[in-house]
Amino acid sequence: MTGVRVVQQYERGVVFRLGKVRGKVREPGLTLLVPMLDRMRKVNVQVVTMPVPAQEGITKDNVSVSVDAVLYFRVVEPIKATVDVQNYGFAMLQVAQTSLRSIIGKSELDDLLSGREHLHEGLEVMLESPAAGWGVHIDRVEIKDVSLPDSMKRSMARQAEADRERRARIITADGEFQAAAKLAEAATKMAETPAAMQLRMLQTVVEVAAEKNSTLVLPFPVELLRFFEASTARLTEGAAAAAPTVPAQAAEADGD
Repeated sequence: MTGVRVVQQYERGVVFRLGKVRGKVREPGLTLLVPMLDRMRKVNVQVVTMPVPAQEGITKDNVSVSVDAVLYFRVVEPIKATVDVQNYGFAMLQVAQTSLRSIIGKSELDDLLSGREHLHEGLEVMLESPAAGWGVHIDRVEIKDVSLPDSMKRSMARQAEADRERRARIITADGEFQAAAKLAEAATKMAETPAAMQLRMLQTVVEVAAEKNSTLVLPFPVELLRFFEASTARLTEGAAAAAPTVPAQAAEADGD
């Protein structure tokens, strides 16, 4: 029974006979070995989740950052993962760290904060070549966190606040412009129909009176002022036209 081994569903077996790889990879289930000659090494083919420690670097726009990531990979060629590399897990970790430092130096701060999908693809491409030589397949690699210096955080907060204030002022100015345009249009309409001005004034009086104020101030009707102005102008023109005729009538009376 010493020559019988069990390979689990999530494993594959690599058999060595006298130090050499023997045959194909052993699939899950029972497998027979030659006692004293064969030695089997089991390789886990499950997806491995490996956190990549934070790497410090300077971005392309000269900002010091600290970035960590997470790597997902699995073994697809157990013989290569066993023979061609001493410890494929440690090797993948080292390659991930160097690739992460490299991607930091090639990227700008805005890319690290908002354009991560492109960086994830770049990291995956950088890891695929060495991983393929070790019989490992990269499922996914993602940047997990980006740490900034406190001074940079304060600067970004001030910049965001200034941008929000700028947008608020633009929105307020645009609202005032639209309101002024509507008021000008309403004034033009009311000028064409003077009765509309009176109706609007009466509506305003009703709204003010509804507030239960002890004092109610009524504006003097503008149309009444215009009526007085027009009447005064007509009287002035009539007096000016009648003034030259008085001396002529007096002169005729003296001649008689």
